[in-house]
Amino acid sequence: MRITIDRDRCIGSGQCVMTAPGVFTQDDDAVVALLPGHEDGAGDPRVRDVPMACPVQAVTISGD
Repeated sequence: MRITIDRDRCIGSGQCVMTAPGVFTQDDDAVVALLPGHEDGAGDPRVRDVPMACPVQAVTISGD
């Protein structure tokens, strides 16, 4: 699976982190980031719910 983050679109709502805390984090500016080693979405089965949870669709997921 491929996770794409549009950091310019992110507003720091944190919905990604609340939905899939094993994959996402926020940097010091509250902008979404992937946890090291989880770039493929491994570690949290809810990662596929993140694009719908994000209020500005800053996260997209493609592939398996």
